[in-house]
Amino acid sequence: MNNIITSAIAVFISMNSFAQPTSGGATDKSLQLNTITTAVPFMSITPDSRAGGMGDAGTALSANSNSIYWNTAIMNFSEAKGEVSVSYTPWLRQLTNDIHLSYVSAYTQLGDRHSIAGALRYFSLGSITYTGTNGDVIRDGKPSEYEITGGYAFQTSKRTSVGLNGKFAYSNLTQGLPVQGVESKAAIVGAADISFAFFNDQAKIGSLKGSYTFGATINNVGNKVKYSDLGATTGDFAPMNLKLGNAFKADIDKYNSITLAVDLQKLLVPTPELTKTSSGYSDLGEDRVGYSNDIGVIAGMMQSFYDAPGQIERDDADNLIKNEDGSYQIVKGSRFKEEISEINIATGLEYWYNNVFALRAGFFYENKNKGSRQYFNLGIGFKYNKFGVDISYLAALKKTNPLANTLRFSLRFELGDSNKPSVTETP
Repeated sequence: MNNIITSAIAVFISMNSFAQPTSGGATDKSLQLNTITTAVPFMSITPDSRAGGMGDAGTALSANSNSIYWNTAIMNFSEAKGEVSVSYTPWLRQLTNDIHLSYVSAYTQLGDRHSIAGALRYFSLGSITYTGTNGDVIRDGKPSEYEITGGYAFQTSKRTSVGLNGKFAYSNLTQGLPVQGVESKAAIVGAADISFAFFNDQAKIGSLKGSYTFGATINNVGNKVKYSDLGATTGDFAPMNLKLGNAFKADIDKYNSITLAVDLQKLLVPTPELTKTSSGYSDLGEDRVGYSNDIGVIAGMMQSFYDAPGQIERDDADNLIKNEDGSYQIVKGSRFKEEISEINIATGLEYWYNNVFALRAGFFYENKNKGSRQYFNLGIGFKYNKFGVDISYLAALKKTNPLANTLRFSLRFELGDSNKPSVTETP
C-alpha cells in the first residue's frame, strides 16, 4: 500500500495540533502536559504585521482591513471609508524554506451604519515527495490550504457594533494519497465568526485623553473535520476560540499617541482525556480520566469551560488513588487551575508619530503545560498619504522554537476618509 514519506506524515499529524508549533515541555509540576489540539490550525495563524508586532493582541485595535480576522464589528468605527491590504509571512523558517502564508483582505463602509469585508487566506506547505512503502517515488506534490471569508458589520448604537463572518476552508494535505494504508481526502470546513465592539472616542485615564475600545469575538464555529472516512469518531474540531480584548489609545499631544492593547484568548475545544500514553501516567493502565471529546460542536464549546481533568492524587507510596466508585481522586483545585491555564494572554504597545511612523512591541503567553508558545514581538510601520507598510518580527524565548525569527510583511491602501460623525455627535 502506497504511503507518504515520514516528513509528509509529520506534517499531517502536526496540522492536527492547535495553531502554531510549540516548544518546551511541562515545567509546572502541579499539572501534567495536556495540550489541546484541533484540525485546520492554519485558520488561527495571525495574518497581519500590525497585530503581529503587538503580541497578537488585535481584538480591540482600531479598524483596518485585517479587522475581518480580528473583530469585524470594529470596522464601523474606522476613520477611513475603506482599505485594501496584502500580507505575506514566511512560515517555520527554522525548519524549512518553502512554507508561507499569504493573506488578502479589504473592507468598505456602506452609509452610516453598515460595513462589508472580504478576505482570502492561502497557506502553502511547500514541496513534498510522496513515496511507496519501499521508498519508490510516486510523485512530487505541493499540499496547501485556503480560506475564503465574507464579513458584515452593523452599528447598533453610537458606541456599539456587531459583526458576522461566514467562511469556507479547504485543507488538502495528502492530495488524495493513502496515509499508512488508509484512504485520505481533503477536509472542508464551513464556519462563522460573531463579534462585538464598544468604542468611546472621549475616554480618559487620569489626565490622559484618548479612545477606548472593547472587543469580543467567537471565531471558527463550524463543522468537525475528517481527513478520512475510516473510523467511528465524528472528527476533529476546528480551532474555535473566544477572544476578549481591550485597547486604550492615549493622545499625548498633536503629534504623538500610544496604544496599549490586552487580549485574553481561549480555545472553545474540549480538553483531551488523560490516558496512559498521552498524560505520562504510566500506571494509569487502560483507564481514562476526564471527558470524551467525541461530541458535537455546540456541546464541545460548552464543555471546554469545565472539562479540564486536573491532576490525579497519589498516596505516600506514589500510587494513584481511586475512590470507592472506581473513579480516580483528583488533587483539590487542580481542575480549576488547569482551566485557567488554558487562557492565553496577549499584550501590545503601539506608538505613532504624526500618523506617519509607528513602533510596536508585544508579548504572547501560553502556559507551558498547554503548548508553551511564549514570545516577544517587535514591529514598525510607515504611512504616506493613503499607503502604509508594516513589518513585524517574532523573537521566541527558546532558540529551538520553530516560530523563532518569523517575519511578517503587510502593505495597505486606504480608500478614502469616513464621513461618519464622532460617536459623541448625533448620527
